Amino acid sequence: MGDVLFSAVAGFGATMALIVAIGAQNAFVLRQGIRREAVLVVVLICIFSDAILVSLGVGGVGALVGTSPEALTIVALVGGAFLLCYGALAARRAFKPSKLETGGPETGGSLRRIVLTTLAITWLNPHVYLDTLLLLGAIAAGHGSDRWAFGVGAVSASVLWFLALGFGARLLSGFFRKPSSWRVLDGLVAATMIGLGVALVAGA
Repeated sequence: MGDVLFSAVAGFGATMALIVAIGAQNAFVLRQGIRREAVLVVVLICIFSDAILVSLGVGGVGALVGTSPEALTIVALVGGAFLLCYGALAARRAFKPSKLETGGPETGGSLRRIVLTTLAITWLNPHVYLDTLLLLGAIAAGHGSDRWAFGVGAVSASVLWFLALGFGARLLSGFFRKPSSWRVLDGLVAATMIGLGVALVAGA
């Protein structure tokens, strides 16, 4: 039970560290929340998309490396190196903080356009595949038979984040517009990513 809980918490923490980075998806969700336009639809698309991708990463990569110790070593080294680079970039952002801009092209209030825009910024972003299929898949593989507990934790983080971002947008918008807020978040992201990267490489 303890190992399962540890894996779930690890999945939650790893996903949170990946998901809070400034990007088009977060900016769009926050903007829709501020405007109160189809917030539930946007949030659900983001959550279900993450759930699908995380499942593919945990199931696909996890199953692959589970049958081959050599594959586990390769994935761990590649994933660990990427995490270390990701953490270094987050650390650099912490020293030169940015802010999340919520301006941008209007969606025109069309539900169809909002849905298509949400799908595009989610599924056409190459980083989402690196984050979910490679990174989360590689970390989950290290948890062996508990990798699905890791996946549940990862999806839970996605649910919490997008619900907070979409429905708490009016309260969070001021916070996310402050560079100092992103300095703290990026500092936490850097520490988490570097820690995970070191653990992956050391355990390879």
